[in-house]
Amino acid sequence: MKGIFMDLKSCRVLVTPTSYGKTDARLMADLEAKVRNVVYNTTGRPLSSDEVASLLPGMDGYIAGLDVIDRPALAAADRLKVIARYGVGVDNVDLTATHEKNIRVTNTPGANSISVAELTVGLILSLARKISDSILAMRGGDWPRLSGLSLEGKTVGLLGLGSIGKQVACRLEGFECHLLAYDVAADEAFARAHNVNLASMREVAAHADFLSLHLPLLPETRALVNTTFLQGMKSNAFLINTARGELVVDTALAEAIKNGHLAGAALDVFDKEPPEADNPLLKLPQVLLTPHIAAHTDGAQNAMGWMALNDCLAVLCGEEPRNPVG
Repeated sequence: MKGIFMDLKSCRVLVTPTSYGKTDARLMADLEAKVRNVVYNTTGRPLSSDEVASLLPGMDGYIAGLDVIDRPALAAADRLKVIARYGVGVDNVDLTATHEKNIRVTNTPGANSISVAELTVGLILSLARKISDSILAMRGGDWPRLSGLSLEGKTVGLLGLGSIGKQVACRLEGFECHLLAYDVAADEAFARAHNVNLASMREVAAHADFLSLHLPLLPETRALVNTTFLQGMKSNAFLINTARGELVVDTALAEAIKNGHLAGAALDVFDKEPPEADNPLLKLPQVLLTPHIAAHTDGAQNAMGWMALNDCLAVLCGEEPRNPVG
C-alpha cells in the first residue's frame, strides 16, 4: 500500500543509534543531503522514554537504536511517519501504539547475522581453549600449559536456527563437531544440507557440550534459561548467549556454574545493560563477558545503516519499505 508522499526536503529525521555512520560516513552525508534536518543522539547510549519524547515533536522519520519507544514516548510524535529500527528486535517499540498512530515500523533482518555468528564461534573457541585465562596468566608472569577441549567430536547445540543460527552452523561445519538444533519452524532443507540434526529444545539442551542461544525475545522465551532449564543441560556444558539477555536468569546461571553443574558461559548480552555491579556473573572466572558487541563490526553496522536509511526514506516518499514489521 502506498503511503502519503512527502517532499524529503521538508522532512526532519531523528537518528539515535550510537554507531550510525561511524564506519561509513556516507550514511550521514546521504541522509543530510536528502532531508531538511537531521538530529543525532549525542548521549552515547540508548535513550529513555522521556528522552525520546523530548526529541520526537516535529520529526517525520526516526532511525532508531535500542531506545525505549513506548506509548508515552510516542504520544509526543506529532508528525512521525516511520520508525526504522537499526537492528532486528522491536520489543522496545509499542507496536500497538504505532499502529494506532499510523506510524510504519521497519527493521533490518539479516544485516548483522554474519557478525553475530563470528563472535559466537569466537566465544565457543575461547571457552574451549581457555584463551582468556591463558592471556591473563601470561600477563601476570605465569606460563600455564592449560588443557582445553577440542571441538572435534563435540556436540554444539543451537537453540534457534534462523538467520544467525544458520550462519553459526555454516561456520562450525569445518570443525567436525556434531550440530544439533531446535527451531520452532526449522528449515529442514538447510539442516540436511549442512549436517544439522534437528531435535526438541529439551533434547538439544541435554546433549550439547556447547549450547548457543539464538532465539528471539518473546513472552514464551523470556527467562527461558532458568533453574529448571539449566538442570536439564548436560553436566559440564557451556552456555553461550549472543541473542537477548532477557532469555537468561542471571542468578540461576551463576548458581549452576558455582555448584559445578555447568563448566562456564560466554555472554554478550544481559538482562540489564550494562549489568549491575552486584550481578553474580561478573565475579565468576568461568564466565566470559563482552559488552553487547556482536553486531559492532563495520560490515554489520553498514548493512543495518543502509537498510534502515533506505526504508526510512522510502516511507517518507510514499513507497513501500523492503522490511516492514507487522
